[in-house]
Amino acid sequence: MRTGRTDGRKRRWRQHKIDRREELVDGTLAAIRTRGSNAGMDEIAAEIGVSKTVLYRYFSDKNDLVHATMQRFIETTLMPRVYEAISLDADEYHLVRSALAAYVGTVDEDPEVYRFIMGNGSTDQSSLAEFEKLFADVVTTVIIDRGAEHGFRTEGALLWSYVLVGGIQLATHWWTTDKAMSREEVIDYLTMMAWSAIEGMARAGGSRAIFNAQPHILPDPPQTGA
Repeated sequence: MRTGRTDGRKRRWRQHKIDRREELVDGTLAAIRTRGSNAGMDEIAAEIGVSKTVLYRYFSDKNDLVHATMQRFIETTLMPRVYEAISLDADEYHLVRSALAAYVGTVDEDPEVYRFIMGNGSTDQSSLAEFEKLFADVVTTVIIDRGAEHGFRTEGALLWSYVLVGGIQLATHWWTTDKAMSREEVIDYLTMMAWSAIEGMARAGGSRAIFNAQPHILPDPPQTGA
C-alpha cells in the first residue's frame, strides 16, 4: 500500500510539472507578444508574474524554454492552420495557395513569437528539424493522395516535400527580416514557384525517365500589353 501511495504521488507530481510547464509556456507566448522577441528570462518572468527562479525550476535554461515554446506554437497555432488549409475541398492549385497563405499569414500575424522561436540564435535545431519533418510528412501525404487520383508516380514525394518545405521556410524567414514585399506578393511568388514545380512533376507523371526524355527549353514570356 505504501508503494501504491508513493507511485500515485509521483504520477500526480509528474502531471503537475507537465501542466505547470504548459501554463508557463502559454505565459511566455503572451509575454513575447507584449515585450517582443528579444525579451530575456527576467522580462518573461515579470510579465507572467512569477520569479525567474520559478522558470528555472521547470526549464533548465532559456534554450529549454525556447524549445517548449516552439513546440507549443507549432502544435497549437501554426500546424492547425496548415492542416485546415490542406483539408479544404478544393483543386490542387487552391490547396497549394491556401497552405502557403496559412503559413505566411500565421508568421506575419505573430512576428514576435516567430522571431523568438526561430531567430534568436538559441533555437534548438532538433526541434526545428522535427517541425520540418512534420510539415514535410503532411505535404508528402497530400502529394501521394492527389498523385494517386491522377495516376502519377510518387516515389519522389518525400524528397519533393522537403524541397518545398525547406524553400518555403527559408524564404519566409528571410521575409520576416526584410519586409521588401507585401504579404500578398510573397504568397503570389511562393505559389508561382511551388505550383510550377508541382505542375512540372505532373507533366512528367512523376517519372524521372519521362522527365529526362522531355525537352527542357525555357518558354518565351507572354507578350504584355497585346
